[in-house]
Amino acid sequence: MKKNILLGVCGGVAAYKSAELVRLLRREGFEVRVMMTAAATRFVGSLTFQALSGHPVATDLLDAGQESAMGHIHLARWADRILIAPATANFMARLTQGMVDDILTAVCLAARAPPVLVPAMNSAMWLNPATQANREIIESRGIRLLGPGRGELACGESGEGRMLEPEEILNRLRELSPTGPLQGRSALVTAGPTREPLDPVRFISNRSSGKMGYALAEALQAAGASVTLVSGPVSLAPPPGVERVRVETALEMYDAVFARIDQAPLDLFVACAAVADYRPAEVSAGKIKKNDANMTLSLTRNPDILTEVAALPADRRPCCVGFAAETGDIRRLGEEKLRRKGADLLAANLVGGTQGGFEDDNNALTLLWHDGQAEKRCGDAPVADLRMDLPMMPKRELAAALVSFIEEHFFACNPSS
Repeated sequence: MKKNILLGVCGGVAAYKSAELVRLLRREGFEVRVMMTAAATRFVGSLTFQALSGHPVATDLLDAGQESAMGHIHLARWADRILIAPATANFMARLTQGMVDDILTAVCLAARAPPVLVPAMNSAMWLNPATQANREIIESRGIRLLGPGRGELACGESGEGRMLEPEEILNRLRELSPTGPLQGRSALVTAGPTREPLDPVRFISNRSSGKMGYALAEALQAAGASVTLVSGPVSLAPPPGVERVRVETALEMYDAVFARIDQAPLDLFVACAAVADYRPAEVSAGKIKKNDANMTLSLTRNPDILTEVAALPADRRPCCVGFAAETGDIRRLGEEKLRRKGADLLAANLVGGTQGGFEDDNNALTLLWHDGQAEKRCGDAPVADLRMDLPMMPKRELAAALVSFIEEHFFACNPSS
Protein backbone atom coordinates (compact mmCIF):
# COMPACT_ATOMS: atom_id res chain seq x y z
CA MET A 1 0.00 0.00 0.00
CA LYS A 2 1.25 3.49 -0.78
CA LYS A 3 2.74 5.20 2.25
CA ASN A 4 2.48 9.00 1.86
CA ILE A 5 -1.09 10.30 2.11
CA LEU A 6 -1.98 13.97 1.79
CA LEU A 7 -5.36 14.58 3.40
CA GLY A 8 -7.35 17.63 2.30
CA VAL A 9 -10.12 18.82 4.60
CA CYS A 10 -12.93 21.03 3.29
CA GLY A 11 -15.29 23.20 5.31
CA GLY A 12 -18.13 20.96 6.40
CA VAL A 13 -19.50 19.53 9.65
CA ALA A 14 -18.09 16.14 8.69
CA ALA A 15 -14.57 17.56 9.12
CA TYR A 16 -14.58 16.17 12.65
CA LYS A 17 -14.47 12.65 11.16
CA SER A 18 -11.22 13.51 9.39
CA ALA A 19 -9.42 13.78 12.72
CA GLU A 20 -10.24 10.14 13.44
CA LEU A 21 -9.27 9.27 9.88
CA VAL A 22 -5.78 10.69 10.43
CA ARG A 23 -5.38 8.53 13.52
CA LEU A 24 -6.45 5.38 11.65
CA LEU A 25 -4.19 6.12 8.69
CA ARG A 26 -1.16 6.57 10.91
CA ARG A 27 -1.97 3.35 12.77
CA GLU A 28 -2.10 1.63 9.38
CA GLY A 29 1.47 2.77 8.73
CA PHE A 30 0.85 5.80 6.53
CA GLU A 31 2.79 9.04 6.76
CA VAL A 32 0.05 11.68 6.81
CA ARG A 33 0.15 15.39 6.10
CA VAL A 34 -2.94 17.60 6.21
CA MET A 35 -4.07 20.63 4.25
CA MET A 36 -7.21 22.60 5.09
CA THR A 37 -9.39 25.24 3.51
CA ALA A 38 -10.04 28.40 5.50
CA ALA A 39 -13.64 27.24 6.06
CA ALA A 40 -12.44 23.89 7.42
CA THR A 41 -10.45 25.61 10.19
CA ARG A 42 -13.74 27.07 11.47
CA PHE A 43 -15.05 23.56 12.14
CA VAL A 44 -11.85 21.89 13.45
CA GLY A 45 -8.69 23.73 14.48
CA SER A 46 -5.51 23.12 12.52
CA LEU A 47 -3.67 22.34 15.77
CA THR A 48 -5.81 19.22 16.14
CA PHE A 49 -4.57 17.85 12.83
CA GLN A 50 -1.00 18.95 13.55
CA ALA A 51 -1.03 16.99 16.80
CA LEU A 52 -2.55 13.90 15.18
CA SER A 53 -0.36 13.90 12.06
CA GLY A 54 2.88 15.09 13.62
CA HIS A 55 3.35 17.67 10.85
CA PRO A 56 2.41 21.33 10.35
CA VAL A 57 -0.89 21.82 8.56
CA ALA A 58 -0.96 23.62 5.21
CA THR A 59 -3.69 26.25 5.10
CA ASP A 60 -2.33 28.95 2.78
CA LEU A 61 -1.76 28.76 -0.96
CA LEU A 62 1.11 31.23 -0.77
CA ASP A 63 2.99 30.25 2.36
CA ALA A 64 6.02 32.47 3.02
CA GLY A 65 7.51 29.63 5.08
CA GLN A 66 7.86 27.53 1.94
CA GLU A 67 10.81 28.14 -0.35
CA SER A 68 9.70 30.28 -3.31
CA ALA A 69 6.12 30.00 -1.96
CA MET A 70 5.72 26.75 -3.92
CA GLY A 71 4.32 24.67 -1.07
CA HIS A 72 1.54 23.23 -3.25
CA ILE A 73 4.10 21.80 -5.69
CA HIS A 74 6.12 20.28 -2.86
CA LEU A 75 3.03 18.66 -1.33
CA ALA A 76 1.81 17.36 -4.70
CA ARG A 77 5.18 15.68 -5.34
CA TRP A 78 5.46 14.32 -1.79
CA ALA A 79 2.11 12.52 -1.82
CA ASP A 80 1.65 8.97 -3.06
CA ARG A 81 -2.09 9.51 -2.75
CA ILE A 82 -4.23 12.62 -2.24
CA LEU A 83 -7.44 12.14 -0.28
CA ILE A 84 -10.04 14.91 0.10
CA ALA A 85 -12.36 14.15 3.05
CA PRO A 86 -14.79 15.72 3.38
CA ALA A 87 -15.19 16.97 -0.19
CA THR A 88 -17.91 19.60 -0.30
CA ALA A 89 -20.16 20.58 -3.21
CA ASN A 90 -18.22 23.84 -3.45
CA PHE A 91 -14.88 22.03 -3.70
CA MET A 92 -16.22 19.66 -6.38
CA ALA A 93 -17.45 22.61 -8.42
CA ARG A 94 -14.11 24.43 -8.19
CA LEU A 95 -12.18 21.25 -9.01
CA THR A 96 -14.34 20.72 -12.10
CA GLN A 97 -13.51 24.21 -13.34
CA GLY A 98 -9.78 23.85 -12.68
CA MET A 99 -9.80 26.76 -10.25
CA VAL A 100 -6.71 27.39 -8.11
CA ASP A 101 -7.93 29.63 -5.30
CA ASP A 102 -6.77 27.67 -2.24
CA ILE A 103 -4.16 25.11 -1.24
CA LEU A 104 -6.42 22.10 -1.93
CA THR A 105 -7.34 22.99 -5.50
CA ALA A 106 -3.75 24.03 -6.28
CA VAL A 107 -2.33 20.71 -5.06
CA CYS A 108 -4.95 18.69 -6.96
CA LEU A 109 -4.17 20.58 -10.17
CA ALA A 110 -0.41 20.12 -9.69
CA ALA A 111 -0.64 16.41 -8.85
CA ARG A 112 0.40 13.79 -11.38
CA ALA A 113 -2.15 11.26 -10.12
CA PRO A 114 -5.88 11.97 -9.65
CA PRO A 115 -7.08 12.52 -6.06
CA VAL A 116 -9.70 10.47 -4.23
CA LEU A 117 -12.76 12.39 -3.02
CA VAL A 118 -15.06 11.53 -0.10
CA PRO A 119 -18.17 13.70 -0.64
CA ALA A 120 -20.22 15.04 2.28
CA MET A 121 -23.20 17.37 1.94
CA ASN A 122 -26.96 17.68 2.32
CA SER A 123 -28.99 15.25 0.18
CA ALA A 124 -30.57 18.03 -1.86
CA MET A 125 -27.11 19.45 -2.62
CA TRP A 126 -25.76 16.03 -3.63
CA LEU A 127 -28.74 15.27 -5.89
CA ASN A 128 -28.81 18.74 -7.43
CA PRO A 129 -28.22 18.49 -11.23
CA ALA A 130 -25.23 20.85 -10.96
CA THR A 131 -23.48 18.60 -8.43
CA GLN A 132 -24.30 15.46 -10.41
CA ALA A 133 -22.94 17.06 -13.57
CA ASN A 134 -19.75 17.93 -11.68
CA ARG A 135 -19.57 14.36 -10.39
CA GLU A 136 -19.74 12.99 -13.93
CA ILE A 137 -16.97 15.32 -15.11
CA ILE A 138 -14.79 14.46 -12.12
CA GLU A 139 -15.19 10.71 -12.62
CA SER A 140 -14.50 11.05 -16.36
CA ARG A 141 -11.08 12.42 -15.40
CA GLY A 142 -10.19 9.27 -13.49
CA ILE A 143 -10.94 10.73 -10.06
CA ARG A 144 -12.49 8.18 -7.71
CA LEU A 145 -15.35 9.11 -5.38
CA LEU A 146 -15.87 7.12 -2.17
CA GLY A 147 -19.51 7.51 -1.22
CA PRO A 148 -21.42 9.40 -0.14
CA GLY A 149 -23.33 7.10 2.18
CA ARG A 150 -26.91 7.19 3.41
CA GLY A 151 -28.06 8.02 6.89
CA GLU A 152 -28.76 10.82 9.30
CA LEU A 153 -27.27 14.14 8.27
CA ALA A 154 -26.04 17.01 10.44
CA CYS A 155 -29.01 19.13 9.38
CA GLY A 156 -31.39 16.60 10.95
CA GLU A 157 -32.56 15.17 7.64
CA SER A 158 -31.84 11.65 6.46
CA GLY A 159 -30.71 10.54 3.02
CA GLU A 160 -27.77 10.29 0.65
CA GLY A 161 -24.89 12.67 1.29
CA ARG A 162 -23.37 11.42 4.53
CA MET A 163 -19.58 11.13 4.63
CA LEU A 164 -18.38 7.55 4.96
CA GLU A 165 -17.10 6.53 8.37
CA PRO A 166 -13.29 6.62 8.78
CA GLU A 167 -13.05 2.81 9.06
CA GLU A 168 -14.90 2.36 5.78
CA ILE A 169 -12.76 4.98 4.07
CA LEU A 170 -9.65 3.08 5.18
CA ASN A 171 -11.06 -0.19 3.86
CA ARG A 172 -11.89 1.40 0.52
CA LEU A 173 -8.37 2.83 0.30
CA ARG A 174 -7.00 -0.67 0.75
CA GLU A 175 -9.05 -1.75 -2.27
CA LEU A 176 -7.71 1.17 -4.30
CA SER A 177 -4.07 0.33 -3.53
CA PRO A 178 -3.39 -2.90 -5.40
CA THR A 179 -0.18 -4.78 -4.84
CA GLY A 180 1.56 -6.71 -7.57
CA PRO A 181 4.82 -7.27 -9.41
CA LEU A 182 4.67 -3.74 -10.86
CA GLN A 183 4.06 -2.03 -7.52
CA GLY A 184 6.00 1.22 -7.40
CA ARG A 185 6.59 1.23 -11.16
CA SER A 186 5.34 3.88 -13.59
CA ALA A 187 3.75 3.05 -16.92
CA LEU A 188 2.55 5.18 -19.81
CA VAL A 189 0.03 3.76 -22.29
CA THR A 190 -1.10 5.37 -25.52
CA ALA A 191 -4.55 4.41 -26.80
CA GLY A 192 -7.14 5.16 -29.45
CA PRO A 193 -6.80 6.88 -32.81
CA THR A 194 -5.50 10.29 -33.70
CA ARG A 195 -7.35 12.82 -35.84
CA GLU A 196 -5.43 14.84 -38.40
CA PRO A 197 -7.52 17.87 -39.48
CA LEU A 198 -8.08 18.81 -43.10
CA ASP A 199 -10.21 21.83 -42.24
CA PRO A 200 -12.44 22.86 -39.29
CA VAL A 201 -14.94 20.12 -40.26
CA ARG A 202 -13.03 17.14 -41.68
CA PHE A 203 -10.14 15.00 -40.51
CA ILE A 204 -8.16 11.87 -41.39
CA SER A 205 -8.39 9.09 -38.82
CA ASN A 206 -8.73 5.31 -38.42
CA ARG A 207 -11.03 2.70 -36.88
CA SER A 208 -9.31 2.33 -33.50
CA SER A 209 -11.81 2.32 -30.61
CA GLY A 210 -9.21 2.54 -27.83
CA LYS A 211 -10.64 -0.54 -26.11
CA MET A 212 -7.35 -2.47 -26.09
CA GLY A 213 -5.31 0.43 -24.77
CA TYR A 214 -7.83 1.20 -22.04
CA ALA A 215 -7.94 -2.47 -21.05
CA LEU A 216 -4.13 -2.48 -20.84
CA ALA A 217 -4.12 0.63 -18.65
CA GLU A 218 -6.60 -1.07 -16.33
CA ALA A 219 -4.58 -4.31 -16.21
CA LEU A 220 -1.31 -2.48 -15.53
CA GLN A 221 -2.95 -0.51 -12.73
CA ALA A 222 -4.28 -3.77 -11.26
CA ALA A 223 -0.71 -5.13 -11.36
CA GLY A 224 0.36 -2.27 -9.10
CA ALA A 225 1.76 0.21 -11.62
CA SER A 226 1.09 3.93 -11.55
CA VAL A 227 -0.45 4.45 -14.99
CA THR A 228 -0.80 7.47 -17.24
CA LEU A 229 -3.06 7.01 -20.27
CA VAL A 230 -2.48 9.31 -23.25
CA SER A 231 -5.66 8.90 -25.24
CA GLY A 232 -6.87 9.96 -28.63
CA PRO A 233 -10.58 10.76 -29.09
CA VAL A 234 -12.65 7.79 -27.88
CA SER A 235 -15.97 7.34 -26.09
CA LEU A 236 -14.54 5.42 -23.12
CA ALA A 237 -14.24 6.36 -19.46
CA PRO A 238 -10.73 6.03 -17.98
CA PRO A 239 -10.16 3.17 -15.54
CA PRO A 240 -10.43 4.32 -11.90
CA GLY A 241 -7.07 5.45 -10.56
CA VAL A 242 -5.56 5.97 -14.02
CA GLU A 243 -4.54 9.48 -15.04
CA ARG A 244 -5.83 10.29 -18.53
CA VAL A 245 -4.37 12.92 -20.86
CA ARG A 246 -6.64 13.71 -23.81
CA VAL A 247 -5.13 14.51 -27.21
CA GLU A 248 -6.41 14.79 -30.77
CA THR A 249 -3.50 14.75 -33.21
CA ALA A 250 -0.32 12.70 -33.55
CA LEU A 251 1.78 15.75 -32.72
CA GLU A 252 -0.26 16.35 -29.56
CA MET A 253 0.24 12.71 -28.57
CA TYR A 254 3.98 13.03 -29.24
CA ASP A 255 4.21 16.14 -27.05
CA ALA A 256 2.16 14.54 -24.24
CA VAL A 257 4.33 11.40 -24.18
CA PHE A 258 7.62 13.28 -24.03
CA ALA A 259 6.29 15.79 -21.52
CA ARG A 260 5.54 12.86 -19.19
CA ILE A 261 8.96 11.32 -19.80
CA ASP A 262 10.61 14.68 -19.08
CA GLN A 263 8.71 15.04 -15.79
CA ALA A 264 9.99 11.86 -14.17
CA PRO A 265 11.67 8.55 -15.06
CA LEU A 266 9.30 6.12 -16.75
CA ASP A 267 9.58 2.35 -16.33
CA LEU A 268 7.22 1.08 -19.04
CA PHE A 269 5.98 2.55 -22.30
CA VAL A 270 3.17 0.70 -24.08
CA ALA A 271 2.45 2.20 -27.51
CA CYS A 272 -1.02 0.82 -28.23
CA ALA A 273 -2.46 3.87 -30.01
CA ALA A 274 -3.17 3.78 -33.73
CA VAL A 275 -1.21 6.93 -34.51
CA ALA A 276 -1.65 8.41 -37.98
CA ASP A 277 1.51 7.96 -40.05
CA TYR A 278 0.79 11.11 -42.04
CA ARG A 279 -1.02 14.43 -41.59
CA PRO A 280 -2.15 17.02 -44.13
CA ALA A 281 0.72 19.32 -45.09
CA GLU A 282 -1.68 22.26 -44.91
CA VAL A 283 -4.87 22.69 -42.89
CA SER A 284 -7.50 24.92 -44.43
CA ALA A 285 -8.72 27.72 -42.18
CA GLY A 286 -12.21 27.40 -43.66
CA LYS A 287 -14.30 24.50 -44.85
CA ILE A 288 -12.99 23.09 -48.13
CA LYS A 289 -15.65 23.56 -50.80
CA LYS A 290 -16.72 20.89 -53.28
CA ASN A 291 -15.67 22.64 -56.49
CA ASP A 292 -13.66 20.18 -58.60
CA ALA A 293 -14.31 16.58 -59.64
CA ASN A 294 -11.05 15.51 -57.98
CA MET A 295 -8.98 16.80 -55.11
CA THR A 296 -5.35 16.09 -54.32
CA LEU A 297 -4.14 16.03 -50.73
CA SER A 298 -0.53 16.61 -49.84
CA LEU A 299 0.51 14.69 -46.72
CA THR A 300 3.59 14.97 -44.52
CA ARG A 301 4.93 12.30 -42.21
CA ASN A 302 4.27 12.35 -38.48
CA PRO A 303 7.07 11.55 -36.00
CA ASP A 304 7.24 7.90 -34.90
CA ILE A 305 6.65 8.06 -31.15
CA LEU A 306 7.68 4.49 -30.32
CA THR A 307 10.89 4.70 -32.36
CA GLU A 308 11.95 7.92 -30.66
CA VAL A 309 11.15 6.66 -27.15
CA ALA A 310 13.06 3.43 -27.83
CA ALA A 311 16.05 5.48 -29.03
CA LEU A 312 16.35 7.48 -25.81
CA PRO A 313 19.59 7.22 -23.79
CA ALA A 314 19.70 4.29 -21.39
CA ASP A 315 19.16 6.48 -18.32
CA ARG A 316 15.88 7.82 -19.77
CA ARG A 317 14.69 4.88 -21.84
CA PRO A 318 11.76 2.84 -20.48
CA CYS A 319 11.10 -0.75 -21.47
CA CYS A 320 9.17 -0.36 -24.74
CA VAL A 321 6.17 -2.40 -25.89
CA GLY A 322 4.77 -1.72 -29.34
CA PHE A 323 1.70 -2.79 -31.30
CA ALA A 324 1.41 -3.66 -34.98
CA ALA A 325 -1.99 -3.82 -36.68
CA GLU A 326 -1.65 -5.65 -39.98
CA THR A 327 -4.01 -7.14 -42.58
CA GLY A 328 -1.79 -10.16 -43.24
CA ASP A 329 1.57 -11.92 -42.65
CA ILE A 330 1.84 -10.56 -39.12
CA ARG A 331 4.90 -12.69 -38.26
CA ARG A 332 7.12 -11.24 -40.99
CA LEU A 333 5.76 -7.71 -40.80
CA GLY A 334 5.86 -7.78 -37.01
CA GLU A 335 9.51 -8.86 -36.94
CA GLU A 336 10.41 -6.09 -39.38
CA LYS A 337 8.61 -3.52 -37.24
CA LEU A 338 10.23 -4.80 -34.03
CA ARG A 339 13.72 -4.37 -35.51
CA ARG A 340 12.94 -1.06 -37.20
CA LYS A 341 11.40 0.57 -34.14
CA GLY A 342 13.84 -0.82 -31.58
CA ALA A 343 11.09 -2.04 -29.23
CA ASP A 344 11.67 -4.73 -26.63
CA LEU A 345 8.36 -6.49 -27.25
CA LEU A 346 5.88 -6.22 -30.09
CA ALA A 347 2.24 -7.34 -30.05
CA ALA A 348 0.99 -7.92 -33.60
CA ASN A 349 -2.63 -8.48 -34.54
CA LEU A 350 -4.75 -8.85 -37.65
CA VAL A 351 -7.35 -6.17 -38.39
CA GLY A 352 -10.14 -5.95 -40.90
CA GLY A 353 -12.82 -8.46 -41.77
CA THR A 354 -14.18 -10.65 -38.96
CA GLN A 355 -10.90 -11.32 -37.17
CA GLY A 356 -11.30 -8.94 -34.21
CA GLY A 357 -9.11 -5.92 -33.64
CA PHE A 358 -10.44 -2.45 -34.40
CA GLU A 359 -13.95 -1.65 -33.09
CA ASP A 360 -14.30 -5.20 -31.73
CA ASP A 361 -14.55 -6.42 -28.13
CA ASN A 362 -12.26 -9.37 -28.94
CA ASN A 363 -8.73 -9.65 -30.22
CA ALA A 364 -5.82 -12.06 -30.66
CA LEU A 365 -2.12 -11.22 -30.49
CA THR A 366 1.17 -12.63 -31.70
CA LEU A 367 3.97 -11.57 -29.35
CA LEU A 368 7.44 -11.13 -30.83
CA TRP A 369 10.61 -10.32 -28.97
CA HIS A 370 14.38 -10.60 -29.07
CA ASP A 371 16.21 -13.48 -27.42
CA GLY A 372 18.67 -11.05 -25.85
CA GLN A 373 20.39 -13.77 -23.80
CA ALA A 374 23.89 -13.13 -25.11
CA GLU A 375 23.88 -9.45 -24.19
CA LYS A 376 21.61 -9.78 -21.13
CA ARG A 377 19.71 -6.69 -22.25
CA CYS A 378 16.39 -6.42 -24.08
CA GLY A 379 16.47 -5.19 -27.63
CA ASP A 380 20.11 -6.03 -28.48
CA ALA A 381 19.66 -9.29 -30.39
CA PRO A 382 19.78 -8.87 -34.18
CA VAL A 383 16.57 -10.82 -34.90
CA ALA A 384 13.23 -11.46 -33.29
CA ASP A 385 13.51 -15.19 -32.73
CA LEU A 386 10.94 -15.77 -29.99
CA ARG A 387 7.18 -15.86 -30.44
CA MET A 388 4.04 -16.58 -28.46
CA ASP A 389 0.43 -16.53 -29.64
CA LEU A 390 -2.43 -15.29 -27.47
CA PRO A 391 -5.69 -16.66 -28.97
CA MET A 392 -8.89 -14.75 -29.62
CA MET A 393 -10.51 -13.61 -26.38
CA PRO A 394 -12.22 -10.53 -24.86
CA LYS A 395 -9.85 -7.58 -24.80
CA ARG A 396 -9.91 -7.26 -20.99
CA GLU A 397 -8.81 -10.89 -20.64
CA LEU A 398 -6.26 -10.43 -23.41
CA ALA A 399 -4.90 -7.33 -21.68
CA ALA A 400 -4.47 -9.25 -18.41
CA ALA A 401 -2.62 -12.02 -20.24
CA LEU A 402 -0.39 -9.53 -22.03
CA VAL A 403 0.39 -7.66 -18.81
CA SER A 404 1.40 -10.95 -17.18
CA PHE A 405 3.86 -11.43 -20.02
CA ILE A 406 5.02 -7.81 -19.81
CA GLU A 407 5.72 -8.30 -16.09
CA GLU A 408 8.08 -11.16 -16.90
CA HIS A 409 9.60 -9.32 -19.83
CA PHE A 410 9.96 -6.08 -17.84
CA PHE A 411 11.97 -7.77 -15.12
CA ALA A 412 14.07 -9.48 -17.78
CA CYS A 413 14.84 -5.99 -19.07
CA ASN A 414 15.66 -4.88 -15.51
CA PRO A 415 17.50 -7.79 -13.86
CA SER A 416 18.47 -5.68 -10.83
CA SER A 417 14.82 -4.81 -10.06
